[in-house]
Amino acid sequence: MIAAPEPGLTETDIVERAVHLRPALLERQPETERLTHYPKDTHDDFLRAGFYRMLQPRRYGGYEFGLPTFYRVVTEIARGCPSTGWALSLTAAHVLQVATLFGEKAQDEIFGADGDFRAASTVAPIGIAQPDGDGHVVLDGTWPYSSGAPYSTHYVGQTLRAPDHPGAPPGPPLLFVAPRSVWTVLDDWHGVLGLRGSGSNSIHMEQARIPTHLTCEASLLDLPVEGGSVGSALHGNPMYAGRAPSFFHGELAAIMIGTAYAAADEYARVVADRPLVLEPDRTRGELHDYQRHLGEALGVIHTAEAALRGTAEEWMETCRRNATGIAPFTIAEDNRLALMFLNAGCMTWDVLQGTLFRTAGSRHARDGERMQRYFRDAAMYLTHVGPSMAEPLARRMGCDRMGLPSEHIPLIP
Repeated sequence: MIAAPEPGLTETDIVERAVHLRPALLERQPETERLTHYPKDTHDDFLRAGFYRMLQPRRYGGYEFGLPTFYRVVTEIARGCPSTGWALSLTAAHVLQVATLFGEKAQDEIFGADGDFRAASTVAPIGIAQPDGDGHVVLDGTWPYSSGAPYSTHYVGQTLRAPDHPGAPPGPPLLFVAPRSVWTVLDDWHGVLGLRGSGSNSIHMEQARIPTHLTCEASLLDLPVEGGSVGSALHGNPMYAGRAPSFFHGELAAIMIGTAYAAADEYARVVADRPLVLEPDRTRGELHDYQRHLGEALGVIHTAEAALRGTAEEWMETCRRNATGIAPFTIAEDNRLALMFLNAGCMTWDVLQGTLFRTAGSRHARDGERMQRYFRDAAMYLTHVGPSMAEPLARRMGCDRMGLPSEHIPLIP
């Protein structure tokens, strides 16, 4: 048993810490983009605040806070800096899948003596895991878009199991946890439109050997959790018996909501400071149209946040029902929750680009302007694999409602 750094830390405490960090993150935005990842000062702030341990099991020095609190913190951090919120979420979140799927021996090794754990990940399987005949598998390949890699202690990746015999096709997906000692971060997160400071570098492995107990035959898109999991039994917490796709969509929605709030903050600032051309003693903020634009945007953002929180509570309840045998956490439930999270994220994009960015004025679309940065960062959300699942998720949900098979509809093209 590893003691948490602050055993008395509450969910209210950790949310307040995120809110208090927003001004510092706001000032560090340019440096974060220049570095292509958030600076060490921010990393140290996160370590002290306990953000990396929010979802981590208490057994291994974590706080086991629920999804509503985790998403609230991510939203507040993204409101200070979207790139930083993205990287924090996508390194502090993957502990959930590790604690869900891997056995006690593996988790003891992964979390070590002090519970220091942060993990980047990529959903697409890369390469083939070759057994070495000595209780290990050998991994070779480059896993791109590994957000948060610069500060990660581990990598949660997917590969394919080696074929059963020469000439046979590769086996099913294999999930693995690789310690930092067996992989390197490539300096290749440059030239992107947005999320320039998210540290979404590629990681590279060359003849990396990891023990087989740090692998698990499973896909992040279809975790074997129905009826509970190894992790929910080990930790006595139903949160470790949930499916991943819906959870991931909630992460992205939290980041988008935070980004939209940041854009609304900036909008309120710039229209209040902008004098009218023909009436320089008045500002845009005094005009009914700009007041209405801001109010309409905030109404949508608040609605999206309410949907995020409510769906997060539903996700937790679905886990509870699953782990206690009341009702399984099915793919159909996962589809439904994922689409709700996705809709919340898309709502905020619509109002950010269609109202806030559009009416702020072209001077705020220049390089170095926060409004431009928020527009770029939010636009990257639409290019992510998550929003590309909107159509297949909608089809799956329609099929589920009509009693038609939906598992054959691929989530990723």
